[in-house]
Amino acid sequence: MKQTPFDVIVIGGGHAGAEAAHASARAGARTTLVTMRADTIGVMSCNPAIGGLGKGHLVREIDAMGGIMGLAADRSGIQFRLLNRRKGPAVRGPRTQSDRALYKAAIQDLLGQQPNLTILVGEVADLILRDGRIEGVGLSDGSELRAGAVVLTTGTFLRGVIHIGDRKLEGGRMGDRPSNRLAQRLRDLDLPLGRLKTGTPPRLRSSSIAWDSLDMQAPDDDPMLFSYLSKAPTARQISCGITHTNARTHEIISGNLSRSAMYGGHIEGVGPRYCPSIEDKVVRFADKSSHQIFLEPEGLDSDVVYPNGISTSLPEDVQEAYVRSIVGLEQAEILQPGYAIEYDYVDPQRLTAELELPDLPGLFLAGQINGTTGYEEAAAQGLMAGLNAARRVLGHAPVILGRAEAYIGVLIDDLVTRGVTEPYRMFTSRAEYRLSLRADNADQRLTPKADTLGVIAEDRRVLFFQKMEALDRGRVLLSTKRFTPRDIAVTGIVINQDGQRRSGMEILAFPDVGVEHVDQLIPEFAALPDEVRTQLAIEATYKTYVDRQQRDADALRRDEDLIIPRTLAYAEIGGLSNELRGKLDRIRPGTLGQAGRIDGMTPAALALILTRIRHEDRRRA
Repeated sequence: MKQTPFDVIVIGGGHAGAEAAHASARAGARTTLVTMRADTIGVMSCNPAIGGLGKGHLVREIDAMGGIMGLAADRSGIQFRLLNRRKGPAVRGPRTQSDRALYKAAIQDLLGQQPNLTILVGEVADLILRDGRIEGVGLSDGSELRAGAVVLTTGTFLRGVIHIGDRKLEGGRMGDRPSNRLAQRLRDLDLPLGRLKTGTPPRLRSSSIAWDSLDMQAPDDDPMLFSYLSKAPTARQISCGITHTNARTHEIISGNLSRSAMYGGHIEGVGPRYCPSIEDKVVRFADKSSHQIFLEPEGLDSDVVYPNGISTSLPEDVQEAYVRSIVGLEQAEILQPGYAIEYDYVDPQRLTAELELPDLPGLFLAGQINGTTGYEEAAAQGLMAGLNAARRVLGHAPVILGRAEAYIGVLIDDLVTRGVTEPYRMFTSRAEYRLSLRADNADQRLTPKADTLGVIAEDRRVLFFQKMEALDRGRVLLSTKRFTPRDIAVTGIVINQDGQRRSGMEILAFPDVGVEHVDQLIPEFAALPDEVRTQLAIEATYKTYVDRQQRDADALRRDEDLIIPRTLAYAEIGGLSNELRGKLDRIRPGTLGQAGRIDGMTPAALALILTRIRHEDRRRA
């Protein structure tokens, strides 16, 4: 039985696994990524798109930390669009429709270039334990891999079951077998497992669609890319089609609900509320006469179209009937039926903020195994799990991002503190500090931390500090030069002639004022790069609110960051309800802030916990 030593083993080559392996290797750990098929590493299992509201923020943060999802999205993007463009910068979400083949190729290329990283093809069937902690994995061929830490990123493969009407197929996704032996091993370890489900729509042949009868949505003229290393799209930009369901579509679906896997009682797992199937839409929104569908080509050289908005678990004959009731799809040919997929997940409340299972030290979990949905949420967890696995093995302190630092921090804190009752999806509304956690400033928030950790390449480091130098020059110009109302009015800005001098930063904060106005007042400002000037205009707009938010965050952090010892005996704390004791014992929050976000927690209970911690600190002293 061959034993191969590594520092970190990553199981699974999806979005979480790719990011985890790359992060672990960047952190200096000898890393191997084990996957059942090397040719599917980086495959987009569901929609051919990256980013969106909240999700785009995550991708920007992954990139700021040296990750690869943003770079791959920029290399493969065939339709870049900034969502919520008419709203404030804090809630705008960059998104791109991707060419599936180009995205997968980009991920595989980026992994292939990374030192310290080995790709191994095989099926992990066992977790090797010694004295209660992870020591490696066993493969189905009998060989073993030894490592100080293991990152599990199994996606939808743990006991994965595909549902099409009343038909069931075993699979992690269409065409790939599930990971049943590993799933059984996790059950044998008595981990808190549950079942979730997600779905995908039927894939259509592009040449069978009447594109001339559809509205078309063009890409942005000024695309917002994901990586701070990217300068412009590299792939040809295309439009996608827009159509709608109608009364006939809804009639067909309503008449066949009993044949849906979900409504027919064949699925026990809970699906994502924010990404419902077409059956769900027809039932839950019965008052709506139509639902929008985006027809997204899956690649520049592909004849496959992804109809975003009609995921389903209805039988194939019903899928064909309702698809052909839709304008533009009357002759549409289905290349692959839509389906629902059901899979095991682990209750994320059992994880630490480092995404480690304290019951099995050295085992980290990331992605859909933690109850999330979406490529971006998976990749964000993979990044942090990979970094923390490497740092554990190398003897370094863990990396934990707070809720006031990053959407990644919000994501992980929500998971480990609150758990999930349905597949978790990121939204800007989940972040209390979203005014400062913008997509445009992700590098300023996180790249210095990544630089300190030593996980960014020199080219990114140089570009970042060049940008920071330009931003600092711009801030000095905007804050030191002051102008009279008469000076300001010359630029076309309507202003009261009150005699008060104002700085460039104050002028930029006026409604309907852009950088072109300040360019006239400060010629040196006009010479700065466009992205720097735009960034400073956003800072000016939010300055008052962000300053106030930062004060609140600093005050909250003083108490929130107080560490709770993992050995704290909650049963001995008088005044706590039995319900809270049970939750605290199960979740084992790492900080007072995490404890405060547990359902049912009260200020009085937090005060009791704080008093107990201080009492034990005094006793140890």
